[in-house]
Amino acid sequence: MNKFKENINSFILPIAIILALSLTRLIPHPWNFSPMLAVGVFSGFYFRQLYLSLFVVIFSMFIGDLFLGFHSLMFFTYVALAIAVLIGLCVKHFKFTEILYSGLASSVCFFIITNFGAWLTHGEMYAKNFSGLMQSYVMAIPFFQNTLISTFLYLLLFKLLFDLAVKKKIFKTSF
Repeated sequence: MNKFKENINSFILPIAIILALSLTRLIPHPWNFSPMLAVGVFSGFYFRQLYLSLFVVIFSMFIGDLFLGFHSLMFFTYVALAIAVLIGLCVKHFKFTEILYSGLASSVCFFIITNFGAWLTHGEMYAKNFSGLMQSYVMAIPFFQNTLISTFLYLLLFKLLFDLAVKKKIFKTSF
């Protein structure tokens, strides 16, 4: 039984997360309503290994992009997800306040980075000056609420599932 638990923690769980995340990108959902940032934060917290956490999030995005198509904001999106992982590495106990702060920080970073990328790469859409950059941020405000809400909701869901798994002794934890 111990070998089974070790496999879940070290192999099966990351693969299951990758597949589940990839599938969530392929089903219809509101713009920017995604578990990706929450998984970035949670994987940083749970795995405590930068490379494994980055692999889970980036590879799941890449699989989705294979089906959805590659785009000019991929680099900026992946950087923002990497920052979510780094934020997750700073989470110590996955308590409500840490969920609140990490969800807010990762959402704001995602907003700033990806909209900077939109301003930089979307040709004639925005003037290439400070005013154009600010316009790109203002135009993206309606999408930010979905990013923020989904990140909080998925982090809370991960918190509930994580606590249940620890209680049922499915996962070993030293947190």
